[in-house]
Amino acid sequence: MSSSAGNSSTDVKPQRPTIKDVAAHAGVSLKTVSRVVNEEAGVKASTRKAVLASIGTLGFRRNAAAAALRHGQTSTVGLVVKDISEPFQSSIARAVESVASGRGAHLFAASSTDDPGRERQLTFSLSSRQVDGLIIIPSSTDHAYLAPEISSGLAVVFLDCPAQGLNADTVLSDNRAGARMGVEHLIRHGHRKITYIGESPSFYTGAERFEGYKEALDRHGIPLDPDLVALGNPDSPRIRSHLLKIQSLASPPSAMFTGNSVSTLATLRALATTSLKVAHVAFDDFELFDLLTPGITVIAQDPAGLGTAAAELLFQRIAGDTGSPRTIQLHTRLIERGSGEVTPGELRSTGP
Repeated sequence: MSSSAGNSSTDVKPQRPTIKDVAAHAGVSLKTVSRVVNEEAGVKASTRKAVLASIGTLGFRRNAAAAALRHGQTSTVGLVVKDISEPFQSSIARAVESVASGRGAHLFAASSTDDPGRERQLTFSLSSRQVDGLIIIPSSTDHAYLAPEISSGLAVVFLDCPAQGLNADTVLSDNRAGARMGVEHLIRHGHRKITYIGESPSFYTGAERFEGYKEALDRHGIPLDPDLVALGNPDSPRIRSHLLKIQSLASPPSAMFTGNSVSTLATLRALATTSLKVAHVAFDDFELFDLLTPGITVIAQDPAGLGTAAAELLFQRIAGDTGSPRTIQLHTRLIERGSGEVTPGELRSTGP
């Protein structure tokens, strides 16, 4: 795991107004503000009105999570994912929930369905319910809308992809290095023509993994062949069209790298309808990949580690850490299962 600072050490994060600020602004005691905030009796109507006016002016919000960390009470945090039913993201959610539970906090989780508008709606909804922090697997291409919430003291950590238009804490897999490792694994087994099938580079993970593919080729003096690259939606008909095209080349590729589990599944379906024989390494593991024959060699991420790192960073911020935004990257690992260890000679000997 590696970490780097996002801002210079001289940056000062705006602080959430405190109960002391409210008391000074309203000209009352801390105890009076506390009674108003906690809706206790014993405060004159005119005084309560003045305190509430100061709270509105200053944008004060009671920091329930900080109190929870001090007194063992229950706080709440939010998690916005793209699809909670997707195995990778559900593993992240379980890890976040485990950390939150250990801190005496409740977790509210919701799916954005990869819709930027719904992501924004969910983050505002959770914020309005005064969650003490948010972890977001982003769908939006502009997160500037969260700047006021962060400036007022809401802790926010982005997971899997960095925020756009906003400098914020981020936890990522090292996508570029992982893809490079997978392609170099194929190169070490003698492959020089390697097709790449992945999502559009308009997505952060798609761009990083495609860069890793290109870096691996460049390191070994292999020119990039655009005819071997298929980027876009991971639908089987489109991928099958690509496979048929490369199968008809005078010198077809002997290996393949797929950029995510969805692309891998679509590719496996399409591959079964062709006579193409290739060694195969995939980015992202899937629970059935080890049951195939041969098993699919993968570059595996650590979803539990990602969720744990994001949650730990979030609770550090809730507890008062006001340092510069950080980026944490977790390493990926190669799992050999047979599909990526086939040499070109072995492919020819088992071909039709």
